[in-house]
Amino acid sequence: MDGLHNYLDVAVEAALLAGRYQRYRYASLLDVDMKGDKNLVTEVDRESERLIVEHLLARFPGHNIVAEEGEYPQGDSPLRWIIDPLDGTTNYAHAFPWFCVSIALESAGEPIVGVIFNPMHDELFTAVTGGGAWMNGRRLHVSARSPLTNTLLGTGFPYDCASDPANNFTNFIAFQKAARGIRRAGAAALDLAYVAAGRLDGFWELKLKPWDVAAGVLMVREAGGRVTGFDGSDYDIFDHRIVASNGAIHDEMTALLAGVAEGGCP
Repeated sequence: MDGLHNYLDVAVEAALLAGRYQRYRYASLLDVDMKGDKNLVTEVDRESERLIVEHLLARFPGHNIVAEEGEYPQGDSPLRWIIDPLDGTTNYAHAFPWFCVSIALESAGEPIVGVIFNPMHDELFTAVTGGGAWMNGRRLHVSARSPLTNTLLGTGFPYDCASDPANNFTNFIAFQKAARGIRRAGAAALDLAYVAAGRLDGFWELKLKPWDVAAGVLMVREAGGRVTGFDGSDYDIFDHRIVASNGAIHDEMTALLAGVAEGGCP
């Protein structure tokens, strides 16, 4: 556990470096490039990634890096950092104050350290395997709310939702009818952190990348929640379909998704 906390401490330092830079640049004039029809990237994304990667490699030069904005050589280390330097870029580019830094350390396909930092709310979410999930020093627990009709859920939509039928729209309609409410805030890592904190009772999404979910998946698990694929199977951070919940509503969520997939009326 002490070794994991050493990794955690360095990841926290890296997240704070990037998050404070994002707060400093917030609402400033940005150079915005396009990675697709709706997928933005800014110089703040790239500089945040540079700050994080340089900080991590200065302490752990043999570790591997997988990050959203750059490609990095992969060595023989069994440890790999999975980084989203700025989750919620569209929000950031529009000065909508909902975005975060997400950093996870993965071993053998499983996240073992996770950090999510929301710089605009100064909320630091952390987790290590077997050590629980925390926010600013307070232990986190998922909610106990059930059934589904009494819950608040989070989700998102893929960037290609206008052109690909796998766009989450039908799922959204079904959940909107079944749950108390749904929030689509635009940063999957924060949605998962909010499930861990009991602020959201469940979350589902598709077409996510490992850097979107790795840290948050660990937090939900360490806070007592459950994470699976859409069909209830064991979740892999490289799977693009995720359901995360407080556990109490998980079977209801996967059953609803199965019904929609089979053409059931939402």
